[in-house]
Amino acid sequence: MKQTIDELPLIQDINNVLKQLGIKDTNPSYSTGLTWGGQADRKTRAIHSPADGNLIATVNMATAEDYEEVVTIAQEAFKVWRKMPAPKRGEIVRQIGDKLRQHKEALGKLVSYEMGKILQEGLGEVQEMIDICDFAVGLSRQLHGLTMHSERPQHRMYEQYHPLGIVGVISAFNFPVAVWSWNAMLGAVCGDVMIWKPSEKTPLTAIACQHIIRDVLADNELPEGIFNVIIGDAEIGSLMANDTRIPLVSATGSTRMGKKVGEAVGARLGKSLLELGGNNAIILTENADIEMAMIAIVFGAVGTCGQRCTSTRRLIIHENIYDKVKDRLLKIYPSLPIGHPLDSTTLVGPLIDKDAVKAFQNALKHVQKEGGKLLIGGEVLTGTGYETGTYVTPAIVEAENNYEMVQEETFAPILYLLKYSGDVENAIEIQNGVKQGLSSSIFSTNILETEAFLSHWGSDCGIANVNIGTSGAEIGGAFGGEKETGGGRESGSDAWKIYMRRQTNTINYSRELPLAQGIKFDIMD
Repeated sequence: MKQTIDELPLIQDINNVLKQLGIKDTNPSYSTGLTWGGQADRKTRAIHSPADGNLIATVNMATAEDYEEVVTIAQEAFKVWRKMPAPKRGEIVRQIGDKLRQHKEALGKLVSYEMGKILQEGLGEVQEMIDICDFAVGLSRQLHGLTMHSERPQHRMYEQYHPLGIVGVISAFNFPVAVWSWNAMLGAVCGDVMIWKPSEKTPLTAIACQHIIRDVLADNELPEGIFNVIIGDAEIGSLMANDTRIPLVSATGSTRMGKKVGEAVGARLGKSLLELGGNNAIILTENADIEMAMIAIVFGAVGTCGQRCTSTRRLIIHENIYDKVKDRLLKIYPSLPIGHPLDSTTLVGPLIDKDAVKAFQNALKHVQKEGGKLLIGGEVLTGTGYETGTYVTPAIVEAENNYEMVQEETFAPILYLLKYSGDVENAIEIQNGVKQGLSSSIFSTNILETEAFLSHWGSDCGIANVNIGTSGAEIGGAFGGEKETGGGRESGSDAWKIYMRRQTNTINYSRELPLAQGIKFDIMD
C-alpha cells in the first residue's frame, strides 16, 4: 500500500516548508510576490499538488495593469543595478547562492511537491541553481571583450559588452526554478534586471525564490525590482513578447509556444532565446556496453515521468543486440517504484495533471493505430495513493521512426524502440530524422563509431553525448538545441553574451583624422 503525504516521515507537515520559504498560510493568496494582495477583481488559480491532489495555495493572476507596474519597477531598478561594477553584482549573486544553500531542502521539497518530480530530482534542481550562482560569480570578473589592431596610425580598437536592460524569462513547469536561474543569475552579473513569468502550473516555487532573493537585496540596500516575478497566463507572456521595453525574451516550453514568442519578438526586432521541444534519441551500436547503457536509458525515459525536454524518447538499437536490449528493459520496467514523489523509495512520480495523462493515452492509441506495438505500460494507476489519476506506468513501444507520433514530442514516459541495421551512419540518419534537435547520445566502445557520431556529418543536435544519456546536463556547458528546438543557448560556456549588447570602440589618440580604407575627404582650404 502506498503511503499518503501525512504518513511520510520525510515531510510530515508541508506547511512548515511553506512557512520557511515565506509562504505563510495553508491557503495563501499571492500575485507576483510583490505587494498586491488579494484584490477581488483578479482571477485566481488554485494550485494542487499532482502527488496527492491537495490544495497548496490559491494565487492571484496578474492583470495588464499589474504588468505595467512591474515593468516600471524593473526600469527604475535597472538604473541602479547597471552602475554597480560587475564583480559587485557577482557578490550579490554569491549571497543568493548561499541563501539557496540554506533553503535547499525546503525548496527542493516544494519543487517536488508542487511539480511532482521525485525528491532527489527536486533537490538536484535546487543544487543546479546553486551551481549556476557559483558559475555566475566567477563570470562577473570575466565579461571580456577583444582588442583589435587598427589600420589607421595611432588608433586603438576594442569591443566591450554592456547590459541589455530588462530580460523577460518565461519558464516551464517541468523545471520550475533551475532554468529560470540559468537566465537570471547570468543576466544579473551582466547588469540586467529580470521579469520572470513562471508556468501558471508551478508558481509557488517562483514566489519562494522571490522571497529568498528579496532578503538578500534588502540586506544590501538594493531595489527589489532587480528580480521580479509576475504570475499570469498566456496574456502576460504575450505582453512580454510584444514589449519593446524588454530587449530579450527567454522562453522555455513547447515548439508551438516558442514559435509565437519568436514571431512576436522578431517582429519588433528584439532578441529571443528559445529552448523548445526535444525528441531525443540514444543509439546503441552492437559495440555498446548494454548494462551501463541501461541506467541512462531508464533514467532518461522515466525520470521526471518523461517530462524533461531532454527525456529519452527514442532508442535506436542495432539489430544484432535488439532482442537482448528489449528483454532487459522488459525485466526492469515492471519493478520501477511508482508513487508519491516525496517517498524516498519512489523513482517515478506523477504527471503534472490530467491533461498530461490524456496526452499520454492519446499518443499510445495513435501510435498503435499506425502499427506500433505496445510492449509494456500505458496504464493509469488507481487505488490507494493514486487517487489523483496522474500516476501512469511508463510505456515501451516498438515502432518506426516515420510514424507521426514518433516524430512528435509527447511529454510523458513513452520510449520508442527503433531497430537499425548496417553501420552507425544508418543509426545517425534515423536519429537526425526528426524536426527537433536538442539532445542525443550514443553508446559504443568503438572509437570509429563515436567519432562519426560527433563529426560534422554526425548528430545534428545541440547536445551530443558519448556513453552518457540524453538528460542530466551540467551547467558548465552551453545548453540548447537546433531546428525546432529553437537554437538558443543557456547556462555555461559563452552563453552570457546573449544577455549583453556588444559595442565596438575606436579611439584616435593622434592629432589627425585619417579615414578608414584610405579615403581622402579634405574640406580644408
